[in-house]
Amino acid sequence: MLSPKKTLFIILIVTALALFIALPSQTNISIHQGPINIDQKLYKITPNFNLFGRQISFNPQIRLGLDLQGGTHLILNTDMSEIDEADRLDALESAREIISRRIDLFGVSEPVIQTSINTNQNLYRIIIELPGVQNTQEAIALIGQTAQLDFRQQDESLLEDTATPSSIQVLNSFIPTQLTGKDLKKASVQFDQQTGNPSVGLEFTPSGSKLFAQITKDNIGKPVGIFLDGTPLTLPRVQSEITDGHAVITGNYTTEEAKNLTIQLNAGALPVPIEVEGQNNIGATLGKLSVQKSLQAGLIGLALVMFFMIAYYRILGFLASLALIIYGIITLALYKLLGVTLTLPGMAGFILSVGMAVDSNILIFERTKEELRTGKNWKVAIELGFGRAWDSIKDANVATLMICFILFNPFNWALLNTSGLVRGFALTLALGIFISLFTGIIVTRTLIRLFYKGNN
Repeated sequence: MLSPKKTLFIILIVTALALFIALPSQTNISIHQGPINIDQKLYKITPNFNLFGRQISFNPQIRLGLDLQGGTHLILNTDMSEIDEADRLDALESAREIISRRIDLFGVSEPVIQTSINTNQNLYRIIIELPGVQNTQEAIALIGQTAQLDFRQQDESLLEDTATPSSIQVLNSFIPTQLTGKDLKKASVQFDQQTGNPSVGLEFTPSGSKLFAQITKDNIGKPVGIFLDGTPLTLPRVQSEITDGHAVITGNYTTEEAKNLTIQLNAGALPVPIEVEGQNNIGATLGKLSVQKSLQAGLIGLALVMFFMIAYYRILGFLASLALIIYGIITLALYKLLGVTLTLPGMAGFILSVGMAVDSNILIFERTKEELRTGKNWKVAIELGFGRAWDSIKDANVATLMICFILFNPFNWALLNTSGLVRGFALTLALGIFISLFTGIIVTRTLIRLFYKGNN
């Protein structure tokens, strides 16, 4: 077991690293009071180094959610009337995948794309949050199109004048055929019976089988491109003519890669008409105001809590307040490192976890007082106070973590919440509880052991 001094050294190292991560990249100092006029920008040193030929810059930032950054919230309803009931989940996942690809091409950072299913009302929805997007018409037009899957064959005459064609020229040499996504019945992941390697199986409709047979006959030994929304998914080489409408795409695929390719193929094979059911625009000004008000409320609340702790428990309260400051620094650093998307409910979860961190200290101090009343030495009383308060702290935090699990709903159970805002609240609250256990039991205890000299 580490001594209190060694434990304090580790705590200081962790706090210093967390403080470095938590500090903003740029701080503006503006002071204009009488003869003092200061306008200065301070920049944090950002580690920048080369690792195995790759330039790496370490400067994590806090991600702001839709309600804080501003943007657009969309609810898309999919029309499953033409899709077999057994294929609807696959069709919904395929639609979500292709929308995700389109949003990435649109250049939206940190989008949230979720599916919502209500089988009782036969509703299959896709919920999208686009932070930073204010003019949504172009985005809606891009997202709302039905995925276009088509098969293309290579026209080698387009490459005759080029000795060493570039990759773009090679892709441009593929010309569309009459075979499209409507002719593909379904794609599925298969495994070779001899090697066990994953592959992607294609099954065509009767009319698609005839078109595919002619394409494979004309392109034996040549690549046939499969394009989704004009982007190549794969360029398999034809080994022989295929007349039965069943083809297999082989390659050095992992199971995950084969699954992703299957989803993308089904996005075109199972085209799902999409319509915008709901749209909500949130201005960036409102988000900025929400951040300012929330930070102001949080700082005032934290100051009041620290004032109460110091006024009531004096030196013990001062040490607990130091632990609370360390708690805040570590929490902010973990938000950046883990890529937590901070929303307004998420900030509420953080503030609530601050209160729970204070509760732990109050339980410990009150149990210590009880031990002192029985005549025990203050050193013994403090150790017993920590030990006997642990059961209450553990039960309260475990109960709260269970609620956080239900609110976060990591397995997307239909009967539970699927709202991203509620999940943000649950995530920040749960993370705050874990950190408060560390600061309340380890940090506060170490500070008291080293710096508190009580009396009986």
